Amino acid sequence: MVHVVLPALIPDIKRVYDSYFAAFHHDPMGEIMLNILFPGGNVNSPEFREEHAKGTLAWWHQSDSQYTYKCVDTDNGDIVGMGLMDVILRRRSVEERAFQGVPWLQGEAKERAEKVLKPLHDMREQLFGDQQYIYAHVIGVLPEHQGKQAGAALAGWGLSFVDYTNLPMYFEASPSSVGLYEKLGYERLKETIVHKAETLGTATDISVPLMVKMPKSAGGMSFYEWKEKGYPKFNAATPASKKQKL
Repeated sequence: MVHVVLPALIPDIKRVYDSYFAAFHHDPMGEIMLNILFPGGNVNSPEFREEHAKGTLAWWHQSDSQYTYKCVDTDNGDIVGMGLMDVILRRRSVEERAFQGVPWLQGEAKERAEKVLKPLHDMREQLFGDQQYIYAHVIGVLPEHQGKQAGAALAGWGLSFVDYTNLPMYFEASPSSVGLYEKLGYERLKETIVHKAETLGTATDISVPLMVKMPKSAGGMSFYEWKEKGYPKFNAATPASKKQKL
């Protein structure tokens, strides 16, 4: 079984999000976040999924920095996983970087979701500001394909993407996955985000590990060294460009 990561296409939207909505049943933090962002327990209903697909397509038409990827089983063409990331190439103003809220929710559900998402936004602003970087929102794999290399394909593709773009990748890990990413060479930051139990509806507060993967062109520089030096650009040639000049 071979997996390949490709850009998601418009006809893929529902199948891509099959992976997203099913992926986190065995990841407590992921399931909590899903329930906060899409409360009501109806994420698998045809009506919800139809409206979600329409909203996703509308967002694709207006976003100039967010990309959705699919992980495909090459034996049969099935979509078995997905990834969502922002690739920030254009320097954005303070207004453009402002927190956008959660426009698809209302009332107490909206207030609760924004209590969770705004600290994530504020931390990105604190760490990166208007710099160029990659923000990985999420990767998800269908439960029946977890442990069968689909997740490894997505993670490996992300590592390659970092090196080919010469951009650092940042994301919020779940407490259950942080060890895996440290083994893959991601740097765990000293900063953390603590979600309060009363907001999450859990017995205790939950701390969110923050991870960065620096590109090979950083020459071993840590995130903090890069930040201290004023976020210098990494201009080293990628492996492909060393082999062949186009």
